[in-house]
Amino acid sequence: MPAPNAPGLGPDVAAVVLEHARRGLMLQSWLRLVLLAFVVLTFLAVPPERNLLPCALVVAGYAVWVGGATVWVRAGTRSAVRTAWLAQFVDLAVLAVLTLLTGVASPQSWTSDVLEVGFPLVPVLAATQLRPRICAAVVVPTVLVYLAAGIATRVANEEPWASLLLRTLLLAGVGLGCVGLSRIQRSRVRTIGALVRDRTDLLAELTDIEGRERRSLSEHLHDGALQYVLAARQDLDDARETGDEEAFARVERALAESSQLLRSTVAELHPAVLDRAGLPAALRDLARAAGARGGFAVDVDVRNWPDDERSPADALLYRTARELLTNVVKHAGAGSVTVELAHVGDRARLTVTDDGAGIPDGAIERGLRDGHIGLASHALRVEAAGGTLTLRPGRTAGTVAAVDVPSPPG
Repeated sequence: MPAPNAPGLGPDVAAVVLEHARRGLMLQSWLRLVLLAFVVLTFLAVPPERNLLPCALVVAGYAVWVGGATVWVRAGTRSAVRTAWLAQFVDLAVLAVLTLLTGVASPQSWTSDVLEVGFPLVPVLAATQLRPRICAAVVVPTVLVYLAAGIATRVANEEPWASLLLRTLLLAGVGLGCVGLSRIQRSRVRTIGALVRDRTDLLAELTDIEGRERRSLSEHLHDGALQYVLAARQDLDDARETGDEEAFARVERALAESSQLLRSTVAELHPAVLDRAGLPAALRDLARAAGARGGFAVDVDVRNWPDDERSPADALLYRTARELLTNVVKHAGAGSVTVELAHVGDRARLTVTDDGAGIPDGAIERGLRDGHIGLASHALRVEAAGGTLTLRPGRTAGTVAAVDVPSPPG
């Protein structure tokens, strides 16, 4: 897991990482208190026959150190998050020293045998770091020290080699499990961080969406219907002065075109047209308007979709088609576009094919990283509905965008 202040992390993501790291440190501090209590109770329940004073001094020093480390860790500072893992080597050293003092000098005492039970707690402490490499860096020395302490006390305790090796193998298994757990927890935190980053990007984009929609509407009205209305007004003035029938015909054509453009704009703004005319008619109007803006020919194939059919997926298909056609207008430079809508079993399939410049691999992901969420947001909506949105190169040129979603009867 990257450090909370690593370059490239946004403030929201860094806050999530830091919060989870602090939670790990809190758990570590509690586990260290458990280890301290275990050591103290061990010397109270089964005190060694020799070296009691040196052992007591080590335990007392460890208790003071644990108190200071607990206060430092619970402060949750960035330096504590980065370096708290070093404290586990102190835990390991204390267990090793006490095991040797009680096991070598007091072979008849059970103290060292009980203390060896505390070694598996050290890898568990390391697992709270959510950093697998650091966890492994603690686990490996723990296993080696545990084996070395066992070898040093084996003769005095008359322990068979098989018993020592099996105990060491068990500790290694616990350590390996802790490394795996640390890796899983880090993956979860990264996933949460990615979700936070995506949410932040989406919120930032949504704050600007109203202005973009207004600008888009203004451009559609200014470059389309308004131009025809102005031309009709000029032709009407000419017709009044000259009485030319051709001038009246031009007025009629201009008003018809402006009416058509206004209907298309209204249809794009509000999907209520789906309820009135159905998805096939709405797609025809949408494709016709996109072709007029982009200067390309459009063919709409809705033969496998009844005009009077309604389904819960209609609005999603319509909005996705609008986004795909808008991208063709803005980026493809296409000469022709084909829009196909069909039922395949209980699913709806929408395909938009153009012969333009094509779209590179990973365009959606790069666009999302750059803050352009238009197509990415539609892909997420399609996935949330149980469908897929895929982009692939055309057979000779251009792009094929395919949308496949469940479409139960409405």
